[in-house]
Amino acid sequence: MSEAINKPDTISWTSDEELFHLMETELYTPVVGDILDELGCYHQFLPQPIQPVNITDKVIGRSMPVLMIDVFGPQKKPFGKLTEALDQLKPGEIYLATGGTMRCAYWGEILTATARMRGARGAVVDGFYRDTPKVLEQNWPVFSRGRYAQDSSVRTQVVDYRCNIEIGGVWIAPGDLVFGDMDGVVIIPKQLETEVIQK
Repeated sequence: MSEAINKPDTISWTSDEELFHLMETELYTPVVGDILDELGCYHQFLPQPIQPVNITDKVIGRSMPVLMIDVFGPQKKPFGKLTEALDQLKPGEIYLATGGTMRCAYWGEILTATARMRGARGAVVDGFYRDTPKVLEQNWPVFSRGRYAQDSSVRTQVVDYRCNIEIGGVWIAPGDLVFGDMDGVVIIPKQLETEVIQK
C-alpha cells in the first residue's frame, strides 16, 4: 500500500514544469509504484540494475525513447542517428536508450554536456556509461547499469528515436513520464499520469 503524503485534497498543475516540481518535492518511486499497482499496472519499474550515477539524483521528465543496435567494426556513419536524436531533444525530456548487447558505454561526458545544453532533464540508459568524474562534475542526472570505459563508435549505433521501446518487459512510448531516484526508475504511462499523481 502507498504511504500517506501530506497534500491538498485537489492537486493540479498547468505545465510540465509545475508537474515535475510537484513530483520532485512530494513523491518518491516506491509510492508511485504502489499507486500503479493499485491501478493494475504491475510492471512499470525498469530493471533493478539501472541506478543513478550519483545516488542522490532524481530524474523526472518526458521520455524521448532511443533504439540502438550492435555493430561490428567501423561504420560509414559512426553512431548512426545519435546526433539527430540529441539534436531533437526538447526541454523537459529524458533521453531513454536501449538496444544491443551492452558491449560498451552508451553514455558519457560529451553526451551529458550536449543533452544538458538542449534542456533535457536527464538520461536513462539500459547499458553502461563512462567518463565518471566528468559526468559527475556536470551535476546532471544519469541513470545506467554501471561503469564501463569501452567506446561505442565501432560497437553500437542509434537506429531510431521517438519510437516505442521495451526495457525489461516495460513498454515506453514517447512522452511517458519517467521518474527515477535511488530506489529505481518507474515509467508512468501518459494516459494514467493525472490519476497517478492525484491519487
